[in-house]
Amino acid sequence: MQHLMGVVNLDQELELMNELTYFRCGAAVPFAGRYRLIDFVLSNLMHSNIHHTALFVRRKYRSLLDHLGQGAPWDLDRKHGGLFILPPDWNDPTDRSKGDLQHFHNNRDYFLRAKGTHIIHTGSQHIYSMDYREMYQFHISQKADVTLLYKKVDEILPEHESCVRVDVDGVKVTGIHQEGDHPNIYLGAFIMEKQLFLKLVDHCIAHGQDYFFRDGIQDNLHNLNIAGFAFDGYHTVINSVESYYRNSMDLLNQEQYQRLFKQYEIHTKIKYEPPTRFLENAEVSNSLIANGCIIGGQVENSIIFRGVKVHKGAQIRNSIIMQKCVIEENTVLENVILDKDVHLTADCTLIGDAKQPYVIAKSSQI
Repeated sequence: MQHLMGVVNLDQELELMNELTYFRCGAAVPFAGRYRLIDFVLSNLMHSNIHHTALFVRRKYRSLLDHLGQGAPWDLDRKHGGLFILPPDWNDPTDRSKGDLQHFHNNRDYFLRAKGTHIIHTGSQHIYSMDYREMYQFHISQKADVTLLYKKVDEILPEHESCVRVDVDGVKVTGIHQEGDHPNIYLGAFIMEKQLFLKLVDHCIAHGQDYFFRDGIQDNLHNLNIAGFAFDGYHTVINSVESYYRNSMDLLNQEQYQRLFKQYEIHTKIKYEPPTRFLENAEVSNSLIANGCIIGGQVENSIIFRGVKVHKGAQIRNSIIMQKCVIEENTVLENVILDKDVHLTADCTLIGDAKQPYVIAKSSQI
C-alpha cells in the first residue's frame, strides 16, 4: 500500500524473559514451533501490502539480523523500498535526542525518502494477525491525527499489567493511562501522517523529552484528534517467561491455533529440512511438532521445534523444546522450556511448575 510505510520500533521492549533473552532481543524469541515473535508484525505488514519498513533496534540484535536476512520471506527484498534495519549508530556530537527519538531523528532520511504519506508504528510484543489497511481507511474517514489500535479483553491477565490502556468514547480516545483494571488494551500500534510524526519528533527533542508515544501522543491527548480502532481477533502479549509459556501452550488448543493462524498466513525464515521421523517406540499426543525432528520417546502436551532429537525412553510433558535440542535416553521433562541447542544427557529429570516453568538457557549441556 503506497500510502503506508512501516515502523517497527523495538527500542522500549525490555528483555524481560530471563534466560530466553540472555542472547537475543525479545523480538527474536522463537514461538509456536517454527516462528519468531517478529514474524507476526512483519507478516501483518506484508498482508497490508506495505513495502517500505524500517526496523529500529538497540541491543542484542545479532540473532534477529540473522533471522531477517534481506526480508525475503515477507516480500521485503526489493530494489525500491524493502526492509531497512537501522541499529543505533550515530556520531553527531550536537545531537540532543534521547530514547527512541534518537532513532527517528538520526534516520530522518528514511522517512523523507520513503514514498508513504502515513506511518504504521508497531512493536513485537503484541501477537495478532490483521491487515492494517482497514485501520488506515478508518483513520482517513475519521480525519484523525492519530489512530490507536486497541482490544477490549474479557479477562485481565498478569501480562496486561504493564500495558497501556485507552478510554474510548465512540471512536474518540479520551484517556491514555495504565489503570490495572481497565479492559481496553493498547496493542502498541498507531497510524499517523508522516509530516505530523516528524513535527512531533522535533517538538519532543526541542523540549528535552525521551519517548515518542508518551511525550508526543499521550501528553498531547487534548491537542490531537486521537481515534481508537477496535480489534476483535486473537491477541496475546508476550512480555515474561510466564506469559510466553502459557500462551504457547494455549496453541495446543486447536481453536486457539486456528484463531491465530487461519485468517492470514504467518511467514518466517525458510529452512529446508526433512519431515519428522517417528521411531518404533515413539508415543505422541496433543503436541505441535515441527519438521526435521527424530522422535523416539514419549511426547505429551508439548511444542517441539525444528531438528529436535528425542531418544528412546525419554518422556516430555507440558514442555517447549526449541530448535536442535537433544534429549537422550530416559530423560524426564515436565513444565520445562529448553532454549536452542540444549543437550540433556541420559537419565536427567527436570520438573518445573505449570505457573513457573523451568528454563534452560541456549546451548547449555546438562
